[in-house]
Amino acid sequence: MFQWPKRGDGAETTSEPFRDIGDLKGQVAVISGSTSGIGLAFARAIASRGGDVVLNGLGDPSEIERTRSELEASCGVQVRYHAANMLRGDEVADMVAYGKHQLGRVDILINNAGVQHVEAVEKFPSDKWEQIIAINLSSTFYATRAAIPIMKAQGRGRIINVASAHGLVASPFKSAYVAAKHGVLGFTKTVALEIAQDNITCNAICPGFVETPKSRSPTRPARAACRKKRSSRM
Repeated sequence: MFQWPKRGDGAETTSEPFRDIGDLKGQVAVISGSTSGIGLAFARAIASRGGDVVLNGLGDPSEIERTRSELEASCGVQVRYHAANMLRGDEVADMVAYGKHQLGRVDILINNAGVQHVEAVEKFPSDKWEQIIAINLSSTFYATRAAIPIMKAQGRGRIINVASAHGLVASPFKSAYVAAKHGVLGFTKTVALEIAQDNITCNAICPGFVETPKSRSPTRPARAACRKKRSSRM
């Protein structure tokens, strides 16, 4: 922690110590959907800067534990895992409370969990609609609602909602996903206005396509391979 030197002219003023914004030591981040993909990248970035992390997400339990223990050992931080089902608001709220109980505070909340289903509106399964809205939008509400009182008591906090390029523009056959991500942006703006006076920020990011293992399928090869194939035809 760097302390500003005294001016030496008799007009010294007190000021808050300067802190490197890349130093997250002593801070705690709760990240939904963080056992793989973008969420795991967030977790690794925060842990590498000294922040403690609560992971959440689906996957093989042994693989999740391997990831958790590896992250904890390699970065010298505390890493916990909470298996909250993003379809259940009570479990989402418990995930945030768990972070406070286990690690003492919650400084950063990243609402990242998301799923997708592609189908025309007239054929879109109602259960898929409900699932996507619940996981992509409603879980963001439940986690944020649980985190705000904790952050207010601490005097600060940072909430980051992972929306999407589809929160800004639409694509055909993705009605539920587009609706949910537009909702995330509207929710973010409302929350930001409500908590600005409490030294808590609420922002959203809108990634485009990100290549992860889950984004690949037998019918969707890696984009790099597609580009290579197209260039070989030129």
